[in-house]
Amino acid sequence: MLGFLERPVVVTADINLNVVALTAVGLLSRLWQLAYPRAVVFDEVYYGQYISFYMKRIFFLDGSGPPFGHMLLALGGYLGGFDGNFLWNRIGAEYSSNVPVWSLRLLPALTGAFSIPMAYQILLELGFSHCAAMGAALLMLIENALITQSRLMLLESVLIFFNLLAVLSYLKFSNSQKHRPFSLSWWFWLMLTGVACSCAVGVKYMGIFTYLLVLAVASVHAWHLIGDQTLSNGGLARITQGQPLEVAYGSQVTLKNVFGKPVPCWLHSHQSTYPMIYENGRGSSHQQQVTCYPFKDVNNWWIVKDPGRHQLVVNNPPRPVRHGDVVQLVHGMTTRFLNTHDVAAPLSPHSQEVSCYVDYNISMPSQNLWRLDIVNRESDTEVWKTILSEVRLVHVNTSAVLKLSGAHLPDWGFQQLEVVGEKLPQGYHESMVWNVEEHRYGKSQEQKERELELHSPAQMDVSRNLSFMARFLELQWRMLTAKSDDSEHKYSSSPLDWVTLDTSIAYWLHPRTSAQIHLLGNIVIWASASLAMVVYILLFFWYLLRRRRSICDIPEDSWLRWVLAGALCAGGWAVNYLPFFMMEKTLFLYHYLPALTFQILLLPVVLQHVSDHLCRSQLLRSLFSALVVAWYSCACHVFNTLRPLTYGDKSLSPSELKALRWKDSWDILIRKH
Repeated sequence: MLGFLERPVVVTADINLNVVALTAVGLLSRLWQLAYPRAVVFDEVYYGQYISFYMKRIFFLDGSGPPFGHMLLALGGYLGGFDGNFLWNRIGAEYSSNVPVWSLRLLPALTGAFSIPMAYQILLELGFSHCAAMGAALLMLIENALITQSRLMLLESVLIFFNLLAVLSYLKFSNSQKHRPFSLSWWFWLMLTGVACSCAVGVKYMGIFTYLLVLAVASVHAWHLIGDQTLSNGGLARITQGQPLEVAYGSQVTLKNVFGKPVPCWLHSHQSTYPMIYENGRGSSHQQQVTCYPFKDVNNWWIVKDPGRHQLVVNNPPRPVRHGDVVQLVHGMTTRFLNTHDVAAPLSPHSQEVSCYVDYNISMPSQNLWRLDIVNRESDTEVWKTILSEVRLVHVNTSAVLKLSGAHLPDWGFQQLEVVGEKLPQGYHESMVWNVEEHRYGKSQEQKERELELHSPAQMDVSRNLSFMARFLELQWRMLTAKSDDSEHKYSSSPLDWVTLDTSIAYWLHPRTSAQIHLLGNIVIWASASLAMVVYILLFFWYLLRRRRSICDIPEDSWLRWVLAGALCAGGWAVNYLPFFMMEKTLFLYHYLPALTFQILLLPVVLQHVSDHLCRSQLLRSLFSALVVAWYSCACHVFNTLRPLTYGDKSLSPSELKALRWKDSWDILIRKH
């Protein structure tokens, strides 16, 4: 019984040391002397006010954007024991002893640090090399503006974190779809993608553009999956989790037409009958109408009945229905049998009318037996399955096949689609094929109980929450429509200034020394990222034109990887940058940082592509590799040079500050000294 104690319990784990190392250096770069300076730095003066309101539990209208990001900052204050008592009225004001500066800045610093290993993971999930992935992470690590923004009580690093998490989660989900669909990890990454997108929108409204980007890429992937004829249907079967797989006698089912044209629709009936006389003078059976209805409805439910028994419930154990079996279909809400006979259909006179039989006690007997023909069967004894089986219903008496004609009935038929019995069908057509979309085992023999069962699940009463929702929706609307301050600021800039780094922001200046913090990017990285974007676009359209002429310069898998990387990285840059040209608000350099992050991810992608596919000889590859190493060295040198302005921990003389200048916009800083 206790034999398992005779052997040790061993747990094995695969640990990527690259990720561990990147996380460690990322934390070091963002957390080092995090509480310095112990003074209000630039926009901390605004975010601090919101945090104090939360700490004091004072209701306020947050007109600067959605509240989730501010709540996360307030969480840091709560964990640090902040009571909210501080007067946020001046940039540069010294924090009092009751303000937990380290805790308040912790969350942005952590998100900035964890964005570094995420950049590494994203490139790996895109299918690029460890070298390229490490290159992307290194660029994120040494980009001065990203460091500065993540070390302060600001939200850009939090937005970047959730943007990258959304992309990484989706890529992991997509790759799980290829190898282990519907596994535990598949569900985890799918859920995390949604959570990350929601959090990105909750931090800043700009996050919605990353959400739309991920949604667009997912839509393209879904479109390709739908058209993949080699894809196993097993994945579709799992959509019906919680429903029985095998259709049995007594099953309650909805039958969807496979053709789906002019619109997707379900086999349907209702109390109304066909008119005695049509407008063209032809007569009908005056039986209950059977149509195809393009909406989910309780009247779409049918019960699969054994003709030899009266019961409408499933036995225990269930008796499955197989190919070739003869069944009756009973309409769930009216208990009338699906029927067809030698009467012309209302709009298709060469086909038979399909109805639910009403016994008028005249010489028109019911003809309600149908033989099941599983079109995609693998054997003649195959069981009828939910979703998976595509079936034809062949009328036993007349050999007519249940078919969607696609014609819209007149007003007496509520504009629903005509269903007919096709006599002597010529070949196979999807309009004659149906599959079970929803399925459950019937349990109620009494009609009233069965109607309740068909109507389930019942709607939840939410009226008691109406007042809360009314207030909640009003608050959301007021936040969306609140006018932001669009006044000019001496450090405001235009989107065109960001790409060329033709602007900077003086965040903080020490009151007694010349130590200072500036939001200033690494010019080597910014310029190279913009160049990589141009190179990518040119190569993409060159390859596209050549492929139009059936000339494939790179293998198909490389092309697909190239396109996906561009869609996420170049697309991420575009959706996070271009909308600012249409915004009438005061803009600053830090608004460009989410877009810059995606550009940085694209840079190693382009470098690896050039090395793998454009450098044809080993000599060229060696020279290109040496050039890349030299370029990375230059980026590291610029990072180290600008480090005093990034961390603000070193006093700078006017001459030292002047030495850092490569643009005339720095003159204002020199004149201050």
